[in-house]
Amino acid sequence: MSITVLNPGLLTTIQDLGRSGYQKYGVIVSGAMDTYAMRLSNIVIGNKENEGVLEITMVGPVLQLQKGILFSIAGADISPTIEGKAVPMNRPIYIKEDCILKFGACKSGCRSYLAVAGGFDIPIVMDSKSTYLRAQLGGLEGRALTKNDVINVGIKSTISSRIASKLMEIKCDGDFIAASWHVKGYAKKKCENTVIRVFEDRQFKYISYESINKFFCSEFNIDTKSDRMGYRLYGPKIEFKEKLEMISEEVSVGTIQIPPDGNPIILLADKQTAGGYPKIAHVASVDVQKIVQLKPNEKVTFKKITLKDAEKLYFQREKYISDIKESIKLITI
Repeated sequence: MSITVLNPGLLTTIQDLGRSGYQKYGVIVSGAMDTYAMRLSNIVIGNKENEGVLEITMVGPVLQLQKGILFSIAGADISPTIEGKAVPMNRPIYIKEDCILKFGACKSGCRSYLAVAGGFDIPIVMDSKSTYLRAQLGGLEGRALTKNDVINVGIKSTISSRIASKLMEIKCDGDFIAASWHVKGYAKKKCENTVIRVFEDRQFKYISYESINKFFCSEFNIDTKSDRMGYRLYGPKIEFKEKLEMISEEVSVGTIQIPPDGNPIILLADKQTAGGYPKIAHVASVDVQKIVQLKPNEKVTFKKITLKDAEKLYFQREKYISDIKESIKLITI
């Protein structure tokens, strides 16, 4: 089985959880921007959670799907349809006949993730299928998808085959069958700004008192120059008590740096391996998914929590994912 790209959309790439273990050689981790949505898209169809998926940004592709494909979509709602019929998200979808999957208006969020049972049959580079565009590494020839690309689909796992079999028992019209159950996916709250929880990082103590108040009491906008490497923010300038001379230090996804212009940068999936700007705070892991689903010019505010609070939120999320895995195993018995 295979998927044919009829229209690639704005930016569609193959991503997984990234190539860990190579930063000491200067190779970045890369991987999916919203790892939570990416993992969910795999789990609900019986894949390993690190299987490669399509990361779809704002304007989705048009894809020709072959009969027998089992897939799911999680993350942003970019209005997926098959033959004009809305495709529900966060659940398994089985294709009964060859058909065309289209994406439309971006109703909420910024990035959507499409997983297929069996994953994409492409070469693994440094233990990962992720695409790093700047280095033309991984994915499909190290690039974004283009028109007429054909991506072969791998062999379904035992769990995936059982899910497909159960869906095939459902009688319904149309070219696809959707499961009646779903998991909790991305949901954008109807408010003017998104609250991002952060904890202090190494250079927080050097921020001026006035800038601390500005950082936690002001709104920041997502700059149009933002990309997979980092989200640039504009708003009140962050200043320090004195000029800092720093040696480059390690950075990670969620690190908030302050460059000389005083506008914060939140480092994301394609971040560098080390950075020399002051690190004032770090986004709680569970809120990284909120950041990467924001579009340019949307607003954020920051709320201070402790590292212990961030860890507690992380373990709660991981418990939810673990429960989903166990539930899907029971469904397929």
